[in-house]
Amino acid sequence: MSLSPYIPIIGVFALASAFALFSVAAARLAGPLRYNRAKLEAYECGIEPSPEPIGGGRIPIKFYLTAMMFIIFDIEIIFLIPWAVSLDPLGAFGYVAVSLFIVAVSVAYVYEWRRGGLDWD
Repeated sequence: MSLSPYIPIIGVFALASAFALFSVAAARLAGPLRYNRAKLEAYECGIEPSPEPIGGGRIPIKFYLTAMMFIIFDIEIIFLIPWAVSLDPLGAFGYVAVSLFIVAVSVAYVYEWRRGGLDWD
């Protein structure tokens, strides 16, 4: 078995590793050497950091609805683009499978719509 087909892959990994090591070393050399309390503090969009309660506090449902919308559209794109590219060889089976997939995605979309995920306040 010859390893010659793997040489480009090994070269890319070596190049990526060298770039990562160079970036860390350059940042260490070129970065500021004087640290103070303000630089070591957490940064929260220009607002003074506030301590979180031990339980983590409640997260609004709007966050989950937005995340769910992202997942719905992300999954839809991930599966529909390869289907569109290989439409001819799949034939009727591909059409029926994607139709069922679109129905399932539509159910999630309607649920999201009814829960108020599309109402931007």
